[in-house]
Amino acid sequence: MNIVDRFLKYVSFCTTSDENTGMTPSTPGQMEFARYLAQELKEIGLTEVSLDSNGYIMATLEANGEGRKVSGESIPVIGFIAHMDTSPDASGRNVKASIVKAEERDYIDPRYAGQDVIVTDTTTLLGADDKAGIAEIVTAMEYLIQHPEIKHGKIRIGFTPDEEIGCGADHFDVKKFGAEFAYTMDGGAVGELEYENFNAAACKIKVHGLNVHPGTAYHKMRNSMRIAYQIAVMLPRFQTPEHTQGYEGFYHLIGMNGTVEETTLSYIIRDHDRTQFEYRKRELEHLVRKINTEYGDGTAEIEIRDQYYNMREKIEPVMHIIDLAEEAMKSAGVTPVVKPIRGGTDGARLSFEGLPCPNIFAGGENFHSRYEYLPIPSMEKACQVILEIVKRVK
Repeated sequence: MNIVDRFLKYVSFCTTSDENTGMTPSTPGQMEFARYLAQELKEIGLTEVSLDSNGYIMATLEANGEGRKVSGESIPVIGFIAHMDTSPDASGRNVKASIVKAEERDYIDPRYAGQDVIVTDTTTLLGADDKAGIAEIVTAMEYLIQHPEIKHGKIRIGFTPDEEIGCGADHFDVKKFGAEFAYTMDGGAVGELEYENFNAAACKIKVHGLNVHPGTAYHKMRNSMRIAYQIAVMLPRFQTPEHTQGYEGFYHLIGMNGTVEETTLSYIIRDHDRTQFEYRKRELEHLVRKINTEYGDGTAEIEIRDQYYNMREKIEPVMHIIDLAEEAMKSAGVTPVVKPIRGGTDGARLSFEGLPCPNIFAGGENFHSRYEYLPIPSMEKACQVILEIVKRVK
């Protein structure tokens, strides 16, 4: 199966994740897709294919090279990882994908002019994040199996559920995976290579009010929605996603649900700098204390949960894996674009668990949007980069 047909098959599975189910994987479609993938991996010739009860897939392409001869060292085991779920930000059900020329859609960047691009009918997201990454990895492994003249060491691949809700590494067994280092194929536009990401936390603030008949509410009613709004406007106005870029961090209000009696604010907190990240968390705690001082103890409660940290501190000691990826890109005719991730990947958490895991482009654009699209040449280049990395690990 070629890479385009493979990708189009993958997006037929609805794998939108859901942080509210409390299950792993969080939605049944992910396990359905996982079972399909596990069978496909066996059919193309991979070994040690496993699918556990949490929806994690691992498989092996056995070494066919002679290994290093210097100091008796063996070829290091390397890995490639992608995630099966798609973002809850837009529907991933009944995806109607088609191939168009870039000029036929006004939301496609002009730099892709003349290229064939996979799009949806704009009622759903496409799912290139990260089914493009899966298609690229599987296609590269199939190519290596069909071309045994390409000598390589042992290669491990892993596909995870629930990355989009911050849980992709929750049950990933780094020891079982057994790689010295790995790459997530989960970046955006062609050429992206990333080993810095946000430090990230999730925050929920619950505000308790008191409902009284509005005709007799004077000095009695406490409207939790108004108090919650007070908290929201006390945060810096321009430290939000729509006003920041590059290394700038932010507070992002992602949900507000309430009544007079009770309101919940849901935030995500992001910053590349660890010191600033810790300051942002303390600032939210400080605002809650101010509210409780004004309205009484227990009016507001806060819960902050760290999600992942900046992988840079774990990658810098092994920068040869970044050099390796850059060399592979250049050999594939791709100009490396090294940049910080304004987000996170499974690789961020895995790096802190002992598996250095920078991020390489998968080729898609407008992720998490109904206007998501995937230039076919970008996907093909990502597959070539995987092959070039494999060739260089000797």
